[in-house]
Amino acid sequence: MPPEGFGKGRGGGEPPSFQEMWRELTPIGRDSDTRGYRRHAWTAADADCRAWFKEQAESRGLTYELDRNGNQWAWAGDPAAGDAVVTGSHLDSVPDGGAFDGPLGVVSSFAALDELRRRGAELTRPLAVTNFGDEEGARFGLACVGSRLTAGQLTVEAAHRLRDQDGTTLPQAMERAGYDPDTIGPDPERLARVGAFVELHVEQGRALDLSGDAVGIASAIWPHGRWRFDFAGEANHAGTTRLADRRDPMLTYAETVLAARREAELAGAVATFGKISCEPNGVNAIPSMVRGWLDSRAADQSTLDTVVAAIERAAKERAERDGVDLTVVRESFTPVVEFEHALRDEIAKILGGRTPVLGTGAGHDAGILSGSVPTAMLFVRNPTGVSHSPAEFAGEDDCVAGVLALADVLEGLACR
Repeated sequence: MPPEGFGKGRGGGEPPSFQEMWRELTPIGRDSDTRGYRRHAWTAADADCRAWFKEQAESRGLTYELDRNGNQWAWAGDPAAGDAVVTGSHLDSVPDGGAFDGPLGVVSSFAALDELRRRGAELTRPLAVTNFGDEEGARFGLACVGSRLTAGQLTVEAAHRLRDQDGTTLPQAMERAGYDPDTIGPDPERLARVGAFVELHVEQGRALDLSGDAVGIASAIWPHGRWRFDFAGEANHAGTTRLADRRDPMLTYAETVLAARREAELAGAVATFGKISCEPNGVNAIPSMVRGWLDSRAADQSTLDTVVAAIERAAKERAERDGVDLTVVRESFTPVVEFEHALRDEIAKILGGRTPVLGTGAGHDAGILSGSVPTAMLFVRNPTGVSHSPAEFAGEDDCVAGVLALADVLEGLACR
């Protein structure tokens, strides 16, 4: 018999192993040409991932819930009891992303719960696995939509204004996927039931590879944001317009990209123009409008502010030379997140005190939720440091080490 609170599962058999779950999830949303993933929010691939999550929950006899913002929950123990320990991550991806960013945390959470069952651990607090929706922001341009809505960091009005490149709004996308967009909004009652949230994630860098450790603990998330630069020029014929007569916004954009690299390097930060749109987007036409999206991150707020201001200044100076109009809009921003020291220290103690503690420049749902509940993160070694790419990788032994570390943490927090 499974311990009290864990549920019995269907058929009484053993749940699938980490490897079996990973093989089942791997094909979903994978592009046959790029081998990258396109699990964008409220698409068919997203629906398949959600169906997989629900099946994993129900096959283990867990209580399945879909909250008002489309986030999924699988509960062991009484969901209404309060002071719950929650773990999980997300299943969506960036365009042509890797297999591990997000899904590793969800699969590991189910596997860690199975490990607790095998150990005969008995819950003293409710335990839940979650899949937060639209973490990457690949479709609507804003990261962590599901957790932002839940935590009240994204207003209903702002959420309704989100549109994808085809003009489809977030409410329209949700409705087409069979969800009611009229229910979205802050969910303080749900968050009040959570006593701690622990997210396991593949490391998006090489710190653990360099230290020789399979698992690490997060200390903080760098402040980071996204800015849209609109460069408005004048469309004209590419073959008949003299260079001196042109108002070419692509030229201004190109200089701004170089300025971003230069300013980030000088400050020890990072800055990337990774997305661009061009109008009218013709080979033989000088553009009338170029939009570029800047992603910038730094170890502290002051450095980030300095870098972004310098990039804007360089863009403005070049725009004036080129006869181009410039508008800059900050589309999202997340301040520095210091994970709660008490929870972080408790996790370090559970893991034996030798687990390295490291910061990260990547945003996560754990960072969004940190303003509402105590949060922490575990990282699993990424030997190449590559992420947001099909080359993203974590070795099977390291993944299993992550599962066991997460199980230790959940046992220490929820079974004491």
